Amino acid sequence: MKLSCLIIAAVFLTLGFPAQSELVSGMSVVVSDQVITSGEIAEKITPLIETAASVYAADRARFEDEARRVRTQQVESLVERKLVLHAFTSSGYVTNILESFIDDLVKKHIRDNFGGDRARFIQTLHAQGRTFEMYRRETREDFIVNYMSFQNVDGPKKTLISPLKIEEYYKTHQDTFKVPDQVKVRMIVISQGSDDAPGQAKRIAGEILSKINSGVPFVEMAQIYQSGSQTSTNGGERGWVDRTYFKPELAEAAFSLKAGQHSGVIDLQEASYILLVEDIHPAHISGLSDVRGDIERTLRAQEKSRLRRQWIDRLKDKSFIEYY
Repeated sequence: MKLSCLIIAAVFLTLGFPAQSELVSGMSVVVSDQVITSGEIAEKITPLIETAASVYAADRARFEDEARRVRTQQVESLVERKLVLHAFTSSGYVTNILESFIDDLVKKHIRDNFGGDRARFIQTLHAQGRTFEMYRRETREDFIVNYMSFQNVDGPKKTLISPLKIEEYYKTHQDTFKVPDQVKVRMIVISQGSDDAPGQAKRIAGEILSKINSGVPFVEMAQIYQSGSQTSTNGGERGWVDRTYFKPELAEAAFSLKAGQHSGVIDLQEASYILLVEDIHPAHISGLSDVRGDIERTLRAQEKSRLRRQWIDRLKDKSFIEYY
């Protein structure tokens, strides 16, 4: 069951969009001296809502909830963009240098992507329903938003994370850094095809096991009997894995072996397996030195989020915002 275009259109009306003829000029939000039209919002959310329609094709209620969430999120994003652009304008930045810089950015884009052919670039824009002026305005606004974000949120000095904060996070999030039991394993897999004689894979695997038991290296047998597979070149190597990597029967065998030991033939419906455990890492908590970089990135992201929220809240407090 698929959601029809009529249902999607009905949801748009439910979300408060005007008729198609009024979409472009229909006023939806006023932010200081700038207007966000229903058309702008529809342009942002339409592809997202179409995706939601395919995901929740059999559940209209879920689809409508997701559509409302998408609209709220995208409207807020547009409001924040208008707030930032207004803050730039009202802050008295010198714009004559900016205009020259934006012109250079546009020229570079045409040079890099269209071989300097401005006419072909404009034809491409027209095919997308856009004009050169629209593209230049979007480029200008994108640059301003990125510049203002760097000044207020993203600059390296804004999100310095002290070693003490990293250590405190490590101490209070020990569960996050738990590493389960792992084995470094090699595998020989003999598939049991639907057209193969019953027990053929088990018989071949048994012959391989006999050769390994007689002293033939496991790696050599893996290279021979997994010809053409991705792992044959590496002698069946699978690297470091935990229990979730295996089917239950294979996990039980792998984690009962000691380093350097190989299993017997493990015969399952789809294939027969022989495992070699080369090394073992018991469950442990990663050391601070191993996860310091991850912690710093996490804390930096959290700090950026906090700074952005504070910044946007300040802009809202100083601005007039009216939703229609």
